[in-house]
Amino acid sequence: MISPTRSPVAALLLGAALSSPASSIAASAAPYGSIPRLEFNQRAAEHAEPLFWVSDADGDGALDPDELAVTWAPSEAPRSRYVHDGRFTPEFAAAYQRISGPPLPAGLAEPERVRRTAVVAELAQGRPTLVRTTLTDPRDVELVGHLERAARLIERLYARQNGVLGMDTRIPADDTASRSMYFRNQSPWCEAPRTENDPACTAIAPKPRRVSGLYPESIQADDGFCKALEQRPDAEALMHQFSVVRHRPGGRAAGNAATDELVAVPYHLAFADDMKAVSAELKAAAAVVSKDPAERALKAYLEAAAQAFLDDGWYAADAAWKGMTATNSKWFLRVGPDEVYAEPCSQKANFHLVLARINQESLEWQRRLEPVKDDMEATMAKLAGPPYRPRKVGFALPDFIDIVLNAGDSRSPLGATIGQSLPNWGPVAEAGGRTVAMTNLYTDPDSEAALMEQARSLLCKATAGRVDPAVRHMNFSTVLHEAAHNLGPSHEYRVDGRTDGQVFGGPLASTLEELKAQTAALYFADWLVARGILAPQDAEKAHLRDVLWSFGHIAQGMLDSRGNPKPYSQLAAIQMGFMRERGVLEWRAGEKAANGVDTGCFEVDLAKWPAAAEELARLSFGIKSRGDRALAEQTRDRWTTPGTEWAGLRGVIEERWLRAPKASFVYAIESPAG
Repeated sequence: MISPTRSPVAALLLGAALSSPASSIAASAAPYGSIPRLEFNQRAAEHAEPLFWVSDADGDGALDPDELAVTWAPSEAPRSRYVHDGRFTPEFAAAYQRISGPPLPAGLAEPERVRRTAVVAELAQGRPTLVRTTLTDPRDVELVGHLERAARLIERLYARQNGVLGMDTRIPADDTASRSMYFRNQSPWCEAPRTENDPACTAIAPKPRRVSGLYPESIQADDGFCKALEQRPDAEALMHQFSVVRHRPGGRAAGNAATDELVAVPYHLAFADDMKAVSAELKAAAAVVSKDPAERALKAYLEAAAQAFLDDGWYAADAAWKGMTATNSKWFLRVGPDEVYAEPCSQKANFHLVLARINQESLEWQRRLEPVKDDMEATMAKLAGPPYRPRKVGFALPDFIDIVLNAGDSRSPLGATIGQSLPNWGPVAEAGGRTVAMTNLYTDPDSEAALMEQARSLLCKATAGRVDPAVRHMNFSTVLHEAAHNLGPSHEYRVDGRTDGQVFGGPLASTLEELKAQTAALYFADWLVARGILAPQDAEKAHLRDVLWSFGHIAQGMLDSRGNPKPYSQLAAIQMGFMRERGVLEWRAGEKAANGVDTGCFEVDLAKWPAAAEELARLSFGIKSRGDRALAEQTRDRWTTPGTEWAGLRGVIEERWLRAPKASFVYAIESPAG
């Protein structure tokens, strides 16, 4: 996090501490090399220490002060607490000693030991992965300081939506692993594939029941409450994306979603205190950039978003947000309620904050794709077929952004969103919205090494030898995926007057929209090659990264611990199952994988890719065009259910992929002052 400038008194006190005998011992102690770098980062997570060993720059095997980052955490922890004047402080020495110890204290009762062991196993499935930002301009430091405080409030709002606010106070003081897991997962529940269904895995004992904060607790006792709400006459009002559902004051409250007297309460009233606090921070941030004429667009968005937190005027905020571009602001900011995947009915927008800096490389892709975006829309319309008709495309092609901080719904426990097209509703969405690709994620050497290890365990030697882990190939697919959200039949498209959410139901609609976008990414790469816009070798490398992307999501399982579908996992299973049936993805049971250890591997026949991708595009786009729920359910069930040969191969993918922990992103925002 950004460290505030130290006061003279604080500096004197810190100087006195550093001159004490204890601090002299810490500063002159043997190098901090008893724990290897990757293990240090994992242990720091287990002990809830906001510390990250970035790299062993000098190759001496020991952690040096300039190799340490202090990460964004629930409590503010300035870098100066651990490093001062280029030397480690006594606080760091104490932290290192804690990290060197076991994650579990001795003498725990057996049920508690089992629970905490499961929590440590949950954490072990994530590899702490750093996103580091250094700010040098004092105005940027001040701006980001306000946005960082807004991010903490967004975390509170997201906790309210998830019904978990304050649960962390029930974690025992000595249970650092559970505190760390609760912060990472933003809840007491385990999320990693090997532990999400473990009844012992919870940050709080006894394990609490999942209860969304967006609906009355009493109606959630019925697992079918979402469907019951969707079938009510007042469903459109109750399921509005920017409101919570509450019992009508004085009305009937029998705990029956179908018959209770319910009312929608707008977010700005339901969460008034936190909404006002976020608004105040955004207004303060707008005052900072008002001094900079180059950031007029950012100022306009900050002011519009600040107002939306007071009156739920999100469509006005969207218009100001769309007005920010890669050419009129060096910042990217999105703050408010957007995606619906995290809530049980997949209808209500969840609060998040994304802060990033514009990466100018995106302008090159915009230059190359801008002339053909209307042709892309026409192509998607042709593949989708009637009744969908092509429309004038008004969206801007993806901006590349370098993430500074994710909060709320955007801060995933494992992995991260690498592309997004927003908003999902309203006039700006209908006109095309704004699309971004996150370009500084998974670019570190540790992530590339882990990816190649996973690839070599599943791919045959010939295919693995063609994999390029460079993130630009993933970025290209992300560009196409996010652009496709604005093409063809999307959220605002209606069949017989009904939106996709009404036709398919929230969860299936989410899966189909993501399937549409990712299938477009599979298809349009070769389409661009045919037009001389993309080199054939780059399309091939993008295809192989798409296969690995799919493997990664297949490995996470088809359903979450609540039994709800995972949209990306299901679309990945559909795509790779389809590709296997069409001979693109060939399983060679008797051949050694590229790692020389595992028997059985996948070979990818890229010559068959274009025809298979086109066929899949006709299927997935056509389902949305016609609102064909029966075919949608048939397609989903064919490739995602257990008990088939493909399900067995999905199990192989899961076992091998999950040998390597998934990236668990942590954030460090630094400035010369701290």
